[in-house]
Amino acid sequence: MSRNPASGSNGRKLSLRTKLAFGAGDMGAGITATLLAFSFLIFLTNVAHLRPALAGTVLLIGKVWDAVNDPIVGFLSDRTRFRWGRRHTWMILGGVPFGVFFFLHWLVPGWAIHDPSNQWGLFWYYVIVSICFNTAFTAVNLPYTALTPELTQNYNERTSLTSFRFVFSIGGSLLALALGAAISQTIVDRNQQYLLLGGICSVLSVLPTYWCVWGTSDRTAFDPNRRNSDDGVSSENAISLIQQLRIAFSNRPFLFTIGIYLCSWLAFQLTAAIIPYYAVSWMGLESYFLVALTVQGVAMIALLFWSAISHRYGRKAVYVTGMLIWIVAQGGLFFLPNDRADLLYVLCALAGLGVATAYLIPWSMLTDVTDLDELNSGQRREGVFYAFMVFLQKTGLALGLWLSGVALELAGFIEPEPGAAIPEQPESALLAIRLVVGPIPTMFLVIGLVLMYFYPLSREVHDEILLRLKEKYQDRNGES
Repeated sequence: MSRNPASGSNGRKLSLRTKLAFGAGDMGAGITATLLAFSFLIFLTNVAHLRPALAGTVLLIGKVWDAVNDPIVGFLSDRTRFRWGRRHTWMILGGVPFGVFFFLHWLVPGWAIHDPSNQWGLFWYYVIVSICFNTAFTAVNLPYTALTPELTQNYNERTSLTSFRFVFSIGGSLLALALGAAISQTIVDRNQQYLLLGGICSVLSVLPTYWCVWGTSDRTAFDPNRRNSDDGVSSENAISLIQQLRIAFSNRPFLFTIGIYLCSWLAFQLTAAIIPYYAVSWMGLESYFLVALTVQGVAMIALLFWSAISHRYGRKAVYVTGMLIWIVAQGGLFFLPNDRADLLYVLCALAGLGVATAYLIPWSMLTDVTDLDELNSGQRREGVFYAFMVFLQKTGLALGLWLSGVALELAGFIEPEPGAAIPEQPESALLAIRLVVGPIPTMFLVIGLVLMYFYPLSREVHDEILLRLKEKYQDRNGES
């Protein structure tokens, strides 16, 4: 008798110890991704003294490579044969380089300190560091995510594992920002601030990776008694890139989902990249870490609230409400006077409410997309759709950071001199900062709202899909 692959009813229950160890595996990703999103661009311009356009290009190259190397590492990981297993082997070997190359992001080479005019030397140093780091990041994080289905086949246990992962990831994000706020209050020298923060966060990113390896099992670990077909990926199940593109882009709801996700993600990344400049150069704050912490902290709390509202009123209602709140916040940042720091935190809290829906809703919508694909094809092909979502997430980040750097340079942004205070920016640069933090993200949010309005999979349609899937598998099992 065949079993409904969507039910996921089989599989062992996992201990709390295993779930904690698994969740810890994503802490390093949360720490590093948050600091790079909020801090790396302003570090490159204000501490390393790299021109804004070159700084943005560094991040563009690094994140594009991050998107490109995913299928390469995924291919190699699936075919790894070693006694530690396909997943743990990559995590063990990649953990230390992951931390080392993250730390090197925050190191200004000695020759650059004495000769900041050597822009291309600095540029290539940070390009190489970014490429090496993103390779190590993928080597650790991609096999880690693949552990989820290998730890258990139970649907509820997989959901529980994901929640533990989410708690550690956002917890790491908040910890990194809190450390940044504390260090910026105790150390005056900006170079030393980032060096200390980078060193501490490098260690905090690596150790949980090995906790995850130590506390979880990898069923693909080498066993001489296991047949090769059980230890690898069957070639008959491989899907070519052309086939993946056809599957993804023939699914109309998926096109709406990636459009909605890309718009909200671009809005967030543009804001994350430029809010440090806004806080320091426009609002006159000493540090931007508390501003970023407000956004992320409210977003984490709001996720629980929006999740409950979504169960009652549906995803579309939650997304529209969150986006409207977020649009108000982004517009308010553009018009906010530079002497009202109190209102800045209020607007950041409101933005956090909207950011939470951007985290929650598009990924939830993706499960509807895969259910529809299963109904049409008879197969579960989540990997195809999730791969394109991750690719968009990374390319959206790259584009957002690059556009921010280019906009600053075109507007005449003045980089600080080594050891000098932050210079007063010209009106053109301040206007560019306010435009990138306000109207431009708002435009993407409005486009996302329009796409959500026309999104074809309502709750009622999805219920119908699930009913037809249930009938389909009942008929199949009856025939068996």
